[in-house]
Amino acid sequence: MARWMWIACLALCCATGFAFAEEEGGETVDKPIIVVTTSMGEISIELYPDKAPITVENFLQYVDAEHYDGTIFHRVIKGFMIQGGGFDPAMNQKPVRDPIKNEANHKLPNEVGTIAMARTQIVDSATSQFFINTKDNVSLNFRSADMRGFGYCVFGKVTEGLDVVRAIEAAATGQRGRFGDVPVETITIESVRRM
Repeated sequence: MARWMWIACLALCCATGFAFAEEEGGETVDKPIIVVTTSMGEISIELYPDKAPITVENFLQYVDAEHYDGTIFHRVIKGFMIQGGGFDPAMNQKPVRDPIKNEANHKLPNEVGTIAMARTQIVDSATSQFFINTKDNVSLNFRSADMRGFGYCVFGKVTEGLDVVRAIEAAATGQRGRFGDVPVETITIESVRRM
């Protein structure tokens, strides 16, 4: 391919948001990009199906079903993370599918800008809720294959819109019923779509 054609192709790919596949053990691995449109702006996130295939497939099923549309960031802790994907503005929890296997043992770190699955104290309890780390949360990483050390599964990272994440993180929060750390002014997830 002539050099000018290669450059034109590269420019087109960049302009359209195409994510190049990476070679992984001789196989190409596509890394989907999703766009989270919030009431405070857009966040683009690259997903890692090569590292967390069950988690990414589960997340994309919720995306394709438009489950996240109209949900909120219901838990925001400055210097820690922002969490959403499970509640509507009235704090009603949306119906979810069965929990999935926790893939935190792939050992991707919970660092600034990564997206991970929220769960209960039960290791394999994640459904639809996710959080975006706003600091390097070493304590959330996989340490051992038991309840105390299994950690939280990272399955992607913010590629654009970290400023939006920071704006959400800075929101004033308070108590709403039995829930703490809820933004005083509702922060809505208007849609989540594949790019």
